[in-house]
Amino acid sequence: MDRRRRTGADLLTSANPWPVTPDGRYFVVRGRLWRMSNPALAEAEREALVRDLMAARRAVRAREAGARARVDAAKHALGERGPVWWDDGAPDWNRHLAKNTPYADWYAALDSDATDA
Repeated sequence: MDRRRRTGADLLTSANPWPVTPDGRYFVVRGRLWRMSNPALAEAEREALVRDLMAARRAVRAREAGARARVDAAKHALGERGPVWWDDGAPDWNRHLAKNTPYADWYAALDSDATDA
């Protein structure tokens, strides 16, 4: 399995159509940063957690009791909520508008690149 750190450009694919910050920690939807899953998770573990997350989301729609707690537990296990999965002391900018974070210049350049094309 290839464990090299993927860059933002590498992560912008048809499977992930949103821009990813250069450090691979967040993706951006409508200007808001959303934390990526932990890239250090083993592929089988990540797939199992995503399956559980999707099942929990289906259960939420069906109003199954406890489903929201299952979604929260899966997102914590994936590293998308709770303590950050990186260990360099950088703060968590999850759910902040990209323009109000240290990623502001990077995000603004994405917008100008799109209008230049």
